[in-house]
Amino acid sequence: MTDRLTGISVQTAIRVRYAETDMMGVVHHATYPVWFEVGRSDLMREMGLPYTEIEARGYYLMLSGLNVEYRRAARYDDELVVTTHISALRSRTVTFVYEVRRGEELLSTGESRHIATDKQYRPARMPDDVIAALGG
Repeated sequence: MTDRLTGISVQTAIRVRYAETDMMGVVHHATYPVWFEVGRSDLMREMGLPYTEIEARGYYLMLSGLNVEYRRAARYDDELVVTTHISALRSRTVTFVYEVRRGEELLSTGESRHIATDKQYRPARMPDDVIAALGG
């Protein structure tokens, strides 16, 4: 899977921790967005734009939408790979797409949409060099 904008995707290895599972040993549904954040942070670092730099420049990328599709259960101690890429980018918004796999088996897919805001949480246009770094 590659980013249509830059061709960049990042694969993040995750080993399921006991605390991420329910009484049945299945990963709790709320864990997937946390893994998505790890993948998103790894992708931004890979693109030369760590999230800390975005904040240091006076911006937040606030979550405006989240979708997760669950296909198969992940379990305690599974070795997983989260693949992350950018699927859409505009002057104020960016959309990340995720796949979680155990080997070749697709466990879940997801998408998170983010809007750029200033430090007062007002929507703001991302600087041109940030858009360029993200692939625009």
